[in-house]
Amino acid sequence: MTTVFVIAPTPALRAGLQAMLAGEGLEVLGAAPAPPLAALAEVVLVAGDDPGTAARALAGDEGAALVALSDDERLPGLLRSLPLRGWAIVSPEAGPEELRAAVGAAAQGLVALPRAMAEHLSGPRAAAEPLAEPLTTREGEVLSLLSEGLPNKQIALRLQISEHTVKFHIASIFAKLGAASRTEAVSIGARQGLITL
Repeated sequence: MTTVFVIAPTPALRAGLQAMLAGEGLEVLGAAPAPPLAALAEVVLVAGDDPGTAARALAGDEGAALVALSDDERLPGLLRSLPLRGWAIVSPEAGPEELRAAVGAAAQGLVALPRAMAEHLSGPRAAAEPLAEPLTTREGEVLSLLSEGLPNKQIALRLQISEHTVKFHIASIFAKLGAASRTEAVSIGARQGLITL
């Protein structure tokens, strides 16, 4: 269970974000108009005109992960410079699924950006080296669920397969991507364009 704390300037926005996050795997511990003195949850979700201020306030807590609702293309540079465990930027127009995926990625210590923002940061998109052996459709589904931070049991339930089969698919994904861990597999999968974080 990933815990989340919401920071947003208005009661309506705080309530809306809490409703979007409600569901399996996430627990909203609270909400406030300004950052607390320390991270009260694994992930802090920040909305408003100046997410950078909240990010700086939380940067002293090394266990903190942050998700910011923002279109500001200067924000990745700031977040990259702070000692956050993981962070993500999501468009203010993002739906619940995208928001929950960003929270999951940040909680896992990953960095997630909207595609347009990532391409702007990295310059012209370089073609990723194609895989020697492409992932099967089922392996792609398993990789996508890994990117949400789901354990094997949850993946098995979602795909209606056995945990043993999930382990088999994960081993195959690791071999095809040349990954040694779930985090590395998700990172390589995102770089290859196999999944979107």
